[in-house]
Amino acid sequence: MKDARTEIIRKLINEQAPSMKAFAESVELPYTTLRSMLERGIGNASIDNVIKVCKGLNITTDQLEKMANDKDYEIETIAAHHDGDEWTEEELEEIERFKEFVRARRAKD
Repeated sequence: MKDARTEIIRKLINEQAPSMKAFAESVELPYTTLRSMLERGIGNASIDNVIKVCKGLNITTDQLEKMANDKDYEIETIAAHHDGDEWTEEELEEIERFKEFVRARRAKD
């Protein structure tokens, strides 16, 4: 059984990245290291690698701890939010199409 922090990291990567490999590349971490972190648990990883992963997810290590300790904690990330007032209807539709594209690619990995 993985600790809550590990499951949160896994969930956020799955939501935000097209694949684990792509995420690992984006944070300049070998894929095997990321995979090991998720298999053995975040608590067993080096702090430097945990920080890299958190930065790649646009969260702090403090936010990760809060999420792990509070089921109702809501994370705010730049990538996860967009304000409808800043986007045209066409742009919002394009964003939704892109999200579906990314989800479809993730399903293939």
